Amino acid sequence: MPNPPNAPYALVADDDFLIRMNAETILEDAGFRALSAANGLEAIKLLDQYAGSIILLFTDVEMPGGPDGFELARTTARRWPDIAIVVASGGVKPGPGDLPEGADFLDKPFSAQVVHDHLDRILPDGRKPDPLKARRK
Repeated sequence: MPNPPNAPYALVADDDFLIRMNAETILEDAGFRALSAANGLEAIKLLDQYAGSIILLFTDVEMPGGPDGFELARTTARRWPDIAIVVASGGVKPGPGDLPEGADFLDKPFSAQVVHDHLDRILPDGRKPDPLKARRK
């Protein structure tokens, strides 16, 4: 069942279609409406278009054709500081300065429980979708 039209948006940026779809499903289960980008350039375009409605960026690190996930995270933090950021990778770990302040990193592969735990930690209660809030009860 799709989330209501007033549900907040999460943007998923990952070049791997199956991982992107899995992340979208996990975020939709948490109460978000998911937007999808296959690379950093697509993600920037969607951020420009929907920035007022997006409250979460969930991005892979290694993506072709434009900014990688670390640069996308830093750009997002600079241009849209109200957007929470989760960066995920199966092969690259963040070094000093890779992640903007407040961003969270998680290893791939990830489970719904791990993603929801990260979201619960980084999103203030007032910005959490109702299904994510309800998990704690």
